[in-house]
Amino acid sequence: MSLVIQQNVISLTKPIIEEGITSLFYNMLPTSLAIADLGCSSGPNTFFAVSEIIKAVEKLCQELNHKSPEYNVFFNDLPGNDFNNIFKSLDNFKGKLHDEMESRIGPCYFFGVPGSFHGRIFPSRSLHFVHSSYSLQWLSKVPEGINNNKGNIYIGSTSPSNVYKAYYKQFQSDFSYFLKCRANELVEGGHMVLTFAGRRSNDPQSKECCFIWELMATALNDMVSQGIIKEEQVDTFNIPQYNPSLSEVKLEVINEGSFVINRMEVSDVNWSTLGNQNNDFYFESKISKQLSEGGYNVARCMRAVAEPLLVSHFGDAIIEEVFTRYKEILANRMSKENSFINVTILLTRKA
Repeated sequence: MSLVIQQNVISLTKPIIEEGITSLFYNMLPTSLAIADLGCSSGPNTFFAVSEIIKAVEKLCQELNHKSPEYNVFFNDLPGNDFNNIFKSLDNFKGKLHDEMESRIGPCYFFGVPGSFHGRIFPSRSLHFVHSSYSLQWLSKVPEGINNNKGNIYIGSTSPSNVYKAYYKQFQSDFSYFLKCRANELVEGGHMVLTFAGRRSNDPQSKECCFIWELMATALNDMVSQGIIKEEQVDTFNIPQYNPSLSEVKLEVINEGSFVINRMEVSDVNWSTLGNQNNDFYFESKISKQLSEGGYNVARCMRAVAEPLLVSHFGDAIIEEVFTRYKEILANRMSKENSFINVTILLTRKA
């Protein structure tokens, strides 16, 4: 999603990441450690999770008086990701990592792995630790049979029941296959930490996950009413995403059967604390100003997510108008629903 949200989410899940890598390291004491970050993107946060993992391992090595392992780090995303930017940033990352460590760390080797995690992307039994943050809510495709989702661009309060059933079915298929693929790629006892944009409620039409998209649909429908875009364009546009509940994630892990669930938790990132371009948190004295700026920040975050999808469907001529309207709607409505819900799970590959 956005840089700010991703960093906040990874910070919230840091204890789970540390728990997973600690358990793995104590059980295996590997001389070579293969780490994969799925859906890595290409901005500053690309290195954030990997940095936390390496620092946790180095801390354990010092405590155990154990030689640092060799690190093989795999950055995965779709082929259109800017992998060149990742590699251009490697020297800065390595320098910063060495500056933060009190002792020398083991040799680090970095690789780009383009491809969809909705299929196999690594050799069998080649990975020790897999991390993914705010990527797995994205489906492999828009669900089939939702042509009657009029006026909505995702599951909404007015969506017919077949719509959310189709979305859930697609999530079940995608996540189950994801688990099967990763089970083949991880060594026995390997760990995964996965964080979804999700929901607390068991209701798939809960505003916890639908509200943010309903507001964007409002902006688009307003443009329909003014003749800027056609109604049929909105009616045929749907977001390929599903925000699962904790129980839905758990059920798929159990049904697929390759992993033990070590820990699961739900956390929140408040919309009004998404911060500015320096990733600082907002604490404004005037609530109206906070909501207005918060609306801007959320709109900016959502633009990073939605703009490619909108451009592909509507063309780029309407983009500025859409997000100007969206920002205003967000500023007016943020006090009613104001957080992103995260579902995080720590898994161990069964023997």
